[in-house]
Amino acid sequence: MSIVARAASAHATFCSFAEKLSSPFLLAIRLYWGWQFLQTGLGKLRSQSQVVEFFTSLNIPFPALNAHFVSGLEFLGGILLILGLFSRPIALLLTCSMTVAFWTADRDALVSVFSNPDKFYAAAPYTFLFAALIVLIFGPGRLSLDALLAVKFRPYMRALHWGADAAAD
Repeated sequence: MSIVARAASAHATFCSFAEKLSSPFLLAIRLYWGWQFLQTGLGKLRSQSQVVEFFTSLNIPFPALNAHFVSGLEFLGGILLILGLFSRPIALLLTCSMTVAFWTADRDALVSVFSNPDKFYAAAPYTFLFAALIVLIFGPGRLSLDALLAVKFRPYMRALHWGADAAAD
């Protein structure tokens, strides 16, 4: 066996092992960041007047309505992330919410993403946004209620096909 063939075989073995880590990794992200979203949402739900006051200071339109919406979204979104249920839709909503949080509460950090990356990474919304984006892009993993439901309802679900396979449908 040539060196190239051995290297390719070792690479394939390593990649196969690493692929098995994706679902436990996604579970860890969902559990940790789901808990963090749940906690921040619960904190906001318990102190709505302060959240409304803060949103008012940021000139967010309809501060009372938005305070209730964001509080509920973070609380319920955290629960859904922990369960791995409706993970991608809730991750999309949380991504939008964290983007708005960056824009309204930490705009200086957001616009300094290239000029001062440390300031960008240190902003409170950054890790929440990053976690939501990971779940949005990569999904909840196999260790989720979404995966269980996908198996149960597979005959009723139509998978997306990209590329040449789509033309065959």
